[in-house]
Amino acid sequence: MSNVELQEEEREVLLSIYEGDPAFKELTPTTYQYKFGEDNDIKSFLLEISWGPGYPTEKPTINMDTFYNKHVVQEVKDKVVEHVDNEADQWLGCAMTYTLFQSIQEHLTDLLTAQPDTIGELNSQTSKLTITEDVQQESTKKPKKEQLSKAQKRRQWNKADGKGEKPRGWDWVDIVKHLSQTGSKQEQES
Repeated sequence: MSNVELQEEEREVLLSIYEGDPAFKELTPTTYQYKFGEDNDIKSFLLEISWGPGYPTEKPTINMDTFYNKHVVQEVKDKVVEHVDNEADQWLGCAMTYTLFQSIQEHLTDLLTAQPDTIGELNSQTSKLTITEDVQQESTKKPKKEQLSKAQKRRQWNKADGKGEKPRGWDWVDIVKHLSQTGSKQEQES
């Protein structure tokens, strides 16, 4: 069987297994998400698995950087990705998405040991983080905007209409005025 046929077969199996399960979601025919834990729980997270064109003979892509996981500390994210990656090594060549989800479910308490129990603990951990000097230097290198005085702003406003556009013909030359300043050819010759 080709990889495409194996993927289609595994897709059908996953949809039949997780039919009616609100924690499971198929984003595309090759990308699946599973939510571990209860909604609005600080110890819940979303695991996303994407199949590449060579799946199942190559490992799937594991993503923990979804918006839902914004409260999960980086240590836990790294631990989950490492666990799934190690588990995927054992199942190369086989349909493994269901097995990976189940493995996370079995080891959920071990994987979440570094995750704080309350929002207060999470906030105290994030308050300990410091901004490095590199980031501070980048923010100070932004170009400054030109500062205009009130008179300069007023002159610009008066030159333009209410929409910020200049009126039609603002740069036209008054021909009569121009000719009167330069004089006619006959006067110049005499």
